[in-house]
This record gives sequence, C-alpha cells and structure tokens, in this order.
Amino acid sequence: MTSGIKYEREFKDRAVRLYAERRAEHQEESKAAALRHVAKIVGMPDDTLRTWTRRAEVDAGERPGVTSDMAADLRRLRRENAELRRANEILRTASAFFRGGARPPTAVIVAYIDAFRHRFGVEPICRVLTEKAGMKIAPCTYYAFKSRPPSARAVSDAAMARVIADVHRENYGCYGVLKMWHELNRRGHRIGRDRVGRLMRGAGLGGAVRGRRRTVTTVRDGAAPRHPDRVNRGWEVQAPNTVWVADFTYVWTHAGFCYVSFITDVASRMILGWKASMSKEAALVTDALAQALALRRRGGARFTTRGLVHHSDAGSQYTSIALTEKLVEAGIAGSIGTVGDALDNALMESTIGLYKTELIDADPRRSWTSRQCVESATAEWVHWFNHRRLHSSIGHRAPVEYEHNYHRNRTREPLSA
Repeated sequence: MTSGIKYEREFKDRAVRLYAERRAEHQEESKAAALRHVAKIVGMPDDTLRTWTRRAEVDAGERPGVTSDMAADLRRLRRENAELRRANEILRTASAFFRGGARPPTAVIVAYIDAFRHRFGVEPICRVLTEKAGMKIAPCTYYAFKSRPPSARAVSDAAMARVIADVHRENYGCYGVLKMWHELNRRGHRIGRDRVGRLMRGAGLGGAVRGRRRTVTTVRDGAAPRHPDRVNRGWEVQAPNTVWVADFTYVWTHAGFCYVSFITDVASRMILGWKASMSKEAALVTDALAQALALRRRGGARFTTRGLVHHSDAGSQYTSIALTEKLVEAGIAGSIGTVGDALDNALMESTIGLYKTELIDADPRRSWTSRQCVESATAEWVHWFNHRRLHSSIGHRAPVEYEHNYHRNRTREPLSA
C-alpha cells in the first residue's frame, strides 16, 4: 500500500512539471495516457499524480475549485478556532475551579491540571493559564511538582479539604466560610478561618446566595377584623415561646402551586410547625399552628401560652375567623403587621428566604413533581434546620441547642430570697 507514503515538495513539483511538459510535447496524447506515462517513470500511483495535477490546475486558475493558499488559510482558521474554543473551555472550567481572587497555590493549580489534563492536555492548560488567566505555570513546573513527594502541609490540606467537602454536602451546600469555620471547630477541628476560606476556594465550594426577588403572597381581606401589631419589629427576644412568627410561600410543581406555611420561634429560630397544601384556605395556617402547639406540649410541662404572641402579616388566612378562634382557644395573643411591608415580618421573611435558597431553588436542574415531593423534602430540611444548621443570630448554634442551653441555664439560676 502507498497511502501512507509522504512525498517531498520537490518531488511533487517535479512530477507535476513532467506531466505538463509531456502534455505540451505530445498534444495528440490523452490526459490519462500522459498521466500514466509520467507516473510510471517517476514511480508513483496514477491517482496520486492526478490529484497533484488537478491541484496545480486549480492554483493556476485553469480549473474551478479551492486553491492551495485558500485551503491552507481554511486549515489555519479551523486550527485557530479550535484553539480558541479549547482556551475558552479551559478558562471557563478554571474560573469555576478557582473561584477568582489572588493566584492560588501551585498545589491547587496542579490539582486543576490533574482534573482536566486528559481533556485539554498539560501544555495547552499551562499556556492558557499563563497567558490568559494570570496564573503563571510552566509544564516543567507541573511535572516537577508531580515527581516530588507531597509536603506535610499538602497532605494535611488534602485531608481537611475532604472533610470540608463532606460537611458542605451534609449541610445542603449552603455554608460559606464563616459558618463552615464554626461548624468545623464545633466538630473538634482546630482550624483558622483564613485556611477554611483558602481550602473552600481551592475546592470550588461556596455558600448559598439568597435571591433578591420577592413575590408578594399577602392578599388582605379588607372586611376582616385585624389584631393590633404587638411586636412593632421587636425581634430582640431571648426567651422561647415569647413571639412566634408565621407566613407562607409557594412552590411550583407539575401539579400546580403548592403552598407551604411555617411558624418560627423568634428567640431560637426553631421552626415549630409547617404545612404543605395545594390550597390557600385557612387550614394551611391553622394546621401549622396545631403542629407548633403539639410540638411544644410534647416538650414538657414548662410550656405555657401565657404571654405568647403569634405575629403574621395581614393576609386573609391570618385574619380568618378559623385562625382567630384557634388562637383564642390556645390562649395566644394575635398580632398583625402592615400589608406588603417585609420589615414588619422580617424574621419570617428571612426563614422563607433560606427555605427557598437552600432547598427549593438550590438545584436548578431539580423539578418538583407534586405536593408529596415538596412535603418529603421539606420535612428533611426542617429537621436539619432545627437540629444542625448554625444560625449567626443565636451565636452560631442550632435552634435545638439554643433552647437546650436556655432552659438549662434557667434551671441553674438561684431562687430569689
């Protein structure tokens, strides 16, 4: 077979020239015959020489087609486009990997190259990072780093990075540097906040960012009587069961809107009751209240509704006769804020914002198919929120821990004389 033979440029030019001279000297001879004659004397296949001669005719303008110069330009442009696409992919993956900021340590850059070398190649990655991303690293630096044993710090960083990744995943991927630092120290890892930040950036981890968009779900019933505002934005409450706040939100499912209501204790941030329903009727909020009361009553004999305030917005569900009767029956004072003013129910707005950010909208690829799907996920999230999630407003503790410490400290207080 001759398909793999590489011919020198001079050989090609001579063969084409001999063919042109043969045609000029033997005009009575057919092109095919002249081609076979020249191919025979130079020792090459007829088809190869035919291709060369046709290319020469195109270049000379004697035959229509793409000239050699044009073909070379097209190949060059395709090659440059391929290199640009590869460079853009390298920059895109690198931006997600490094999360911006100052130049990461060489170990982190090497880890990125390890992750993508089979996709892009070591040399192209080093070239793009050096020229386009401001991260100077030569291929020889990469290979030298790989050939020497890792330092004690690198081994420690690798182990801690795995711990951080596990903690991040266990907490719905919502912890930023500050909460991650507190959580690690609570677990017995003595580590500085700057190191946590460095390792999180190196692993491409970050905290959840709450959206600024807010949908108003409050529809006021102008004819319904309203409770006065007994809270007046007084959120600095330390004793549980002093103020409960309530509100609801919606989740779009394949079956339509699913409404989820919550009741939260202002002091501990604990979610006491919640309800998922396809209806916005009064049962959406009364059932959440019943769950909150049942939870508190199961907690021990110390619970009493004396002095307890239930605060909400002025939505028709919260001004309904059904909820008012339940509050009176339980001995809870009702409180209503201003319509459309988020500050009048700011703490509940914050809880719902966390719910949407950390669960409902956390994964854009996830779709909610039904109320049952929302209900199951919400149950797990509420349990995590109450028992494990750290809240900066209560000293980076979980709500259950806050209440436990509060009641323990109360029992230790000396009796007054």
